[in-house]
Amino acid sequence: MNHNKRINAAALILATAATLCLPQILHGEENSLVFTNSIFAVLVWGLAFYTLRQSLAAAPWKEKRGNRISLVFSLSFTVAMLFGVRLDMAQNVDFKDLRLWISLPVLTLFFAILIRRMWDLLHERTEKGVKKTVSDAIMWPLQQRENRTDLISFLVIFLCWIPVFLAVYPGFFVYDAQDEYVQVATRMFSTHHPLVHVLLLGGMICAVHKVLGSYNMGIACYILLQMLCVSGGFAFLLSYLRRKKVSRVVYFAGVLYFALFPVIVMFALCSAKDALFTTALLLLLVCLLEMGLDRARFFASKRWMFLFVISAAAMMLFRNNGLYAFVLMIPVLVFSHKRYRGRVLLCAVCAVAGCLLINTGLKAVLHADDSENQEILTVPIQQLARTYKYTPEVFDEEDTKTLHEILPEDALRMYNARLSDPVKVRFENETFQKDKSKYAWLWMKIGLRKPLSYLNAWWMTSYGFWYPDAVVNVYQGNSVFTFTYEDSSYFGYEVEQPGARDSKIPWLDEIYRKLSLEIWKEKVPVFSMLFSMGGMFWLYAFCFTYFVYTRKYRMLLPFLMIFFVWLTVVLGPTYLPRYVLMFWFGLPLLAGMVLEEDRIYAV
Repeated sequence: MNHNKRINAAALILATAATLCLPQILHGEENSLVFTNSIFAVLVWGLAFYTLRQSLAAAPWKEKRGNRISLVFSLSFTVAMLFGVRLDMAQNVDFKDLRLWISLPVLTLFFAILIRRMWDLLHERTEKGVKKTVSDAIMWPLQQRENRTDLISFLVIFLCWIPVFLAVYPGFFVYDAQDEYVQVATRMFSTHHPLVHVLLLGGMICAVHKVLGSYNMGIACYILLQMLCVSGGFAFLLSYLRRKKVSRVVYFAGVLYFALFPVIVMFALCSAKDALFTTALLLLLVCLLEMGLDRARFFASKRWMFLFVISAAAMMLFRNNGLYAFVLMIPVLVFSHKRYRGRVLLCAVCAVAGCLLINTGLKAVLHADDSENQEILTVPIQQLARTYKYTPEVFDEEDTKTLHEILPEDALRMYNARLSDPVKVRFENETFQKDKSKYAWLWMKIGLRKPLSYLNAWWMTSYGFWYPDAVVNVYQGNSVFTFTYEDSSYFGYEVEQPGARDSKIPWLDEIYRKLSLEIWKEKVPVFSMLFSMGGMFWLYAFCFTYFVYTRKYRMLLPFLMIFFVWLTVVLGPTYLPRYVLMFWFGLPLLAGMVLEEDRIYAV
């Protein structure tokens, strides 16, 4: 059998096997004929065969390193798809399901071949591209006109948000906003929310209300301030990309994306801490990219080191998980910059110390309560609650008594597989503090008896972060001030008290209500992936492994920081876009790195 015949035979066998296994990653009824008894399956098989044949014929399969990298990525992606669809449909991964284990190797090999070919095509595009340098004729204008371009970009982004701001006036006052305001209004503070944001948000609302007598005006002033900060961060990123000589297409596409894409606009106009946190993270990602590209130039610049310290400290101040992610990043920076180890440590220590000193000082001055433990115990609480609900027999009489000391019976009855809040809000913090080891031992003992229950409990609160087809419906049935969540909890949309919605452009307000609370966007093929947390995660993972595959290691630092932040949120209470807003804020940076990598490297 000659080479072409072997390729045809391999493509035929794998295309057939993959088509038979594809229903295992599709969301449908158990006995649905939508895929199997349909011409669509034949079309899928034909496309799979043709693509596999072309890929097998073109790819340098003797290069074992590339094979290993593509197999690791493909295995991870296939596991996410196979597990995710089962969690979405049945809230459980049944490890006894033979179809799962048959599909796993088939789909892993199938996706590995396709992914390897996509990397090769992307690399060939870069290699064939004409290298542009700062002396090329097709260049950006002079410095004065460049600065004007950045200013115009900033104004375009900010001004494009103004109609939406008027439509949803005074802005999206939601996601713990009322709680943060009440802390300032009553002078009773806790560390449940970052104190810097509590003071900024609540303080502005109280101050403006005292002067003007309007809560809406106070909320609007905060939202406008945040819009200025976020659009300023975007303008800085675009200016950085321009200085790296990315094409005008990428630059102006980034401007339009920041100005108009709904996820960006929603959170730029949302009072939650996520927008400011992610803006600080975005600036830190730019610092990390510059550090990786030219460490000598970076550490010779006081401006770059200052921006690194300030952005890292701000990120940690606006979300507690930012601190955990940055601490994980420090050893990576030290290891990858051995020649500049002292300066790396100095910058990192300054950022962490600044964050801790500010938080400690505010906590002391405000006498903030820090007795809550449930935020860091979200996963263990869910694991115990799930196991108690579905297999209570594994708890003996003494175990049940111990469990009820920290999680009363009425709390355990509130178990929601996708959201830990109903259970964790009733967690007995004072009891837990008295004997932590006792309850840690209970958690460990039950986990050894029911490890798969523990895994499913954790996956159910996190699978939306890594399963592309997940629908964000974690608040389904929950009533808030002005509506009840139904099929979608994608975005809060609410204006919590003491604010009230006063739309100046009702038809535009209705568009954002539908984007926030209705599921239609998830039903549009391809378009839905732009709104998918899991889809965005795998896009970043694809680009990360592409740079590993092509040995562009200097591009990896921003991805690692994003990954560490992602690790902290998969241990959180549920899956919501606000927790991984970095995927959308960083998309133009990712586009510049991948599509213009030759210019990024050259400048």
